[in-house]
Order: sequence, then structure tokens, then C-alpha cells
Amino acid sequence: MGFHLTINGEERRLDGVLSVRELLVTLGLDPAKIAVERNLEIVPRSQYEAVMVAAGDRLEIVHFIGGGNAPMQTQAADKPFTVAGKTYSSRLIIGTGKFKSYEENARALEASGAEIITVAVRRVNLTDPKQPKLVDFIDPKKVTYLPNTAGCFTGEDAVRTLRLAREAGGWTLVKLEVLGEQKTLYPDMIETLRATEMLTKEGFQVMVYCSDDPLMAKRLEDMGAVAIMPLASPIGSGLGIQNPINIRLIIEEAKVPVIVDAGIGTASDATVAMELGCDAVISNTGIAQAKDPIAMARAMKLAVESGRLAYLAGRMAKKRYADPSSPLAGLI
Repeated sequence: MGFHLTINGEERRLDGVLSVRELLVTLGLDPAKIAVERNLEIVPRSQYEAVMVAAGDRLEIVHFIGGGNAPMQTQAADKPFTVAGKTYSSRLIIGTGKFKSYEENARALEASGAEIITVAVRRVNLTDPKQPKLVDFIDPKKVTYLPNTAGCFTGEDAVRTLRLAREAGGWTLVKLEVLGEQKTLYPDMIETLRATEMLTKEGFQVMVYCSDDPLMAKRLEDMGAVAIMPLASPIGSGLGIQNPINIRLIIEEAKVPVIVDAGIGTASDATVAMELGCDAVISNTGIAQAKDPIAMARAMKLAVESGRLAYLAGRMAKKRYADPSSPLAGLI
């Protein structure tokens, strides 16, 4: 006898009792590439055969979508870019949203030299389960996937999203962002603090998108955040760093990596961030919406490297008046 249940928000009818695995196969999905939530509880992949779906069940089936320094001589010795115990040679992180295709995204990744990419978690397309997936173009065994909570406006939504991400890919290193409202996409710091506390208690290693408030940044670090990610300017704006003083204050106090996130629109913005002493930079829209995303990805790579080198070299002091490069003594 048939019954009804809801899958990814759509009511469906099944003619007979099926296990979760049998249901996935029936839908044309590969159980190894997705995660399943049943009635707000994650179904471990090891239990797909044993757990049976029933009338009235609400299922969510999700998968991932795209939503080096020169040798030093006289400058200060560099420190490695290490997050949650893993060291990366590239200090550029790129996103996976807004590209024309996954293939373009993969080419931009190669040009950027980045070793970390941010990824969103969205529902599986049940009407076209054979649709290309990000993992088909960018191998998560070669690049660190950083699941994020883009689009979440409450701590509970963010935690739920990252629990699914952990089930889908097994990663505990995640990027948390809890937004306050749609117009500015500024972080809601009260909800962000709540979500950080919940996630760290569950064993997640949390990189946190936050305001450029040094006091809030310090509080997040004290709560266990493994990286602080203050915005340069509103998400997707391309306005660059609007408050370099606060970014510098955050860097001076932080004992974890500080990564400028949001608002990096072009290579010079990335250089400014690195010259302030940031450990790394994230750019998504700045690359994906450039006229030539591949060229911009390479430009960002070079900008991050040169900015870091300039920071280590130590810039000259700013002066109020001119100071000639050539001595005036002996002038003809």
C-alpha cells in the first residue's frame, strides 16, 4: 500500500516501503556523494540500509555545489599559514559561487594556486540527479573544501547546515557566517557568537566571518574560533578595505589567523589586506565576476604574494614633507 512523504520540500508518493539507500537509488542518486536528514535528524551513511522511510517523513537530501613567498634575506622571517593544524603554501582562498560553470571555476582555481575553496550546501536537484556537481570538477582529495553557511540568518540554521556538511564530506573545518539582513549581508554578531559556541562544543573547527570590531574578534577567538574573518566591506561589493585601522587592531591582538573576507574586488584590494599583516585573503565575486575570471585569479595570486612580501619587508615610514632620494650635499 502506498504512502506519502516529503523530499526536499516536495510531496512524493511511494508504492512500498524502502530503505534510505533504496530510495536514493530509486531517485538516481549516488549514496556516496550526498547526505540525508530525516525528520531533522541526520541519517549516518552506515545506516542507509537499516533506516526505512515511512509515511509523513520529511527528508532533506543535499550535496555540495559551487554556490608562496620569495626567499627572505633582510626582511622579517615569515611564519607559515596554518589553520586548525594544517599548513598551506597559498594565502589565497577562493569561492565557488557566481562562476559561469564548474569548468570555469576549476580553471580559476588552478590559476589562483589556492588550496582552499569555500563551498555552499544546497538541496540535491531531484528532477535532474545527473546534473554536474562541483566534486566532478574539483577533487576534494586535492583541495580543502571549506563548507560555509551562506544564506543563514540564525545560529540554529547555521549549525544544522554544517552538521549536514560534515555528514556529506566528513569535514569538521567549516566557515561560519550568520547574516543580519538581506541589504548589507552584515554579520549578526549575537547569532554568530551563539553559533560559534554551539559548533565548537560539537567538535567543529570554526573559521568565523565577522564584523571588523576588534572586541568581537577577540571574543570569537576566546570561544575557540580557529580563524577570524573580518569583512573588508559588504559581501560582493568589491569596495575593498574600508576600515584598515580596525583590521590592523584585530591582527595585532589575534593569536589565530586573520583572513580578510568579503569586499575584495581586485588585486590591489588583496595587496592592501596582506600589507596590513593579514594571514590570508578570500575572494569570490572579485574573481568570478571579472571580465576574465582566469586572468583575475592569477592577478589575485600575485597580489597576495607581493602584499605578503611587502609586509615582511616593512614599508618606509610615511612623512609629512618631501625627503629627496639623492643627497643635496655636493649638488652642482
